[in-house]
Order: sequence, then C-alpha cells, then structure tokens
Amino acid sequence: MRSLNAAATRFYSSPALLLVLAALFWAGNAIAGQLARGEITPLQLVFVRWIGVTAMMWPLFGREVLAYWPVAKPRIGRIALMAFIGFSGFNAVFYWASTMTGGINVGILQGAIPVFVLIGAFVAHGTRITPLQSVGVGLTILGIVLVATRGAPLEILAIRVNPGDLLMLVAGLMYAIYAVLLQGRPEMPSGVFFTLMAPIAAVTSIPPVVVEAMGQGYSLPSVDGWLVALYATIFPSCLAQLFFLRGVDLIGPGRAGVYANLVPVFSAVLAVLVLDEVFAIYHALAMALVIGGIALAQRKPR
Repeated sequence: MRSLNAAATRFYSSPALLLVLAALFWAGNAIAGQLARGEITPLQLVFVRWIGVTAMMWPLFGREVLAYWPVAKPRIGRIALMAFIGFSGFNAVFYWASTMTGGINVGILQGAIPVFVLIGAFVAHGTRITPLQSVGVGLTILGIVLVATRGAPLEILAIRVNPGDLLMLVAGLMYAIYAVLLQGRPEMPSGVFFTLMAPIAAVTSIPPVVVEAMGQGYSLPSVDGWLVALYATIFPSCLAQLFFLRGVDLIGPGRAGVYANLVPVFSAVLAVLVLDEVFAIYHALAMALVIGGIALAQRKPR
C-alpha cells in the first residue's frame, strides 16, 4: 500500500506527465466523435457526458461547491451562460462537426482554439497583441484554411469548404467566448468551479435531446455509443481537467498552456492508428503552421 501511495504521489507531482496525458485525452475526444457516428447522436453524447461528469465530480468537490455557493449565487446567470456556451453548446457543435469531417481535421482545428481565445480577448477586453503574436495568429489561420480546403486554399473562393470544418470553427468561436467570460468568474478554485458548471451543462443539454427524442426514427445509443460516452466522461472531461488543473498548480498557466500544442499531434496519430485515416502532406503543413502559430501567439511581451 505504501508503494502504491508513493507511486501515486510521484505521478501527481509530475507536471510533464500530467499535462501530456491531458493533451492525449483531449485529442482522444476528436476520435470519440468519429467513433460515435451511427452509435450515439451528438446531443445524446453531450447529455450523457455531462450527467456522468456531474456524478463523478460532485463527490470530490460537492461540499466545496456548497461552501462557495454564496459567492457564486449573485453571478449564477453568467455562470449558466458560460456552462451552456463552453460545455454543452461547444461539445454539441464539436460532435456534430465530427460527423461531417475526419479526425485529423477535427484535431488540428481543435488545436487552434488558443488563437481564437487570443482574438476574443482582444475584441472583448482590448488585450494587446504584439507583432509576433499577430504573426502567430496569421500562421494559425493559414493552417486552418489549408485543413478546411484539403490543401487547396484557392477552393475557398469557390465556396467548397467542408461544412464539418466550418462547424469546428464555430465550436472554436464558442469556446473563445467562454474563455473570455471566464475572466469575470467568481473567486473559487478551478476544480470547484468546474464541478459547479457540470450540472448546469447537463440541465441545459436536456431540452435539445428531448426535442430530438420527439422526432421520427429516434433510437437509443448502441453499446458502442455508451462506451464512447463513457470515454468522453472519464478521460477528456474529468481526468484531463483534473490533470491540467494540477499541472497549472505545479508550473503555472503559461507553461502548462504550451502542452495544448500536443493536441493536434496526438489527434493525427490516433486518427491514423484507430481510424485508418490517411495523413496527407497538407495535414503536416497545416499542423506545423497551427502549432508554430500558437507558439508565437502565446509569447508575451517582456
């Protein structure tokens, strides 16, 4: 038992390992969206995911949520909006996009979200963007265009862009709005705040899934669909969140955020290994542009 506790302590004290695993689990979410096709609908997956997250996180942080409730109550409307946009809404669009495009594309476009957040902070709060960060934004946008046009940028003029890739851009915009709203969140630990928003995300996902259930041809998830939902609940939601928060505690948000650059890399590898997708030259070029652009965009002025 002592050796097990010691191993757990070493594991939870290793920021590099924790953050690499968090990026791997987030990348796996792109693959989960692909495996969900025909097994569970995007709305069902979102609903089951946040019900599961609530059930897993509440025993860990529920008492603290109740203790911080007087702080959160005056801003509950803003918190509910954040939970809808950043959790249930973002995930619904994310999984919907996954039904229309490949896992490699989803992973690369998901990896560009930090740039969307940077642009959102500039629009909402006037956060200064340095010339180097502007170059990073431009490179990332170029990478996004390469992915969306399958390596033929001029196709964007003919409006032949994959709708799934466009939906991923919408998902990125939604997450950027959520990230900007985070700046006004109540003062409480991140894990407690995440646990508070999880049941709100579950509740806000109920109306869409009820409307979907009232339609013709509605069916419950298959066994594989439930397994995909289980993965999405445990790994990209709970474990990745806890590991990332711990990594931030150990080395700070700036250094921890750099590990998000691994998401498109892991997504591409998993898509090739699990989904047998073909990794094209334009994928490699787009990945280099996105990762390089994010690295430049994260550079802060001295």
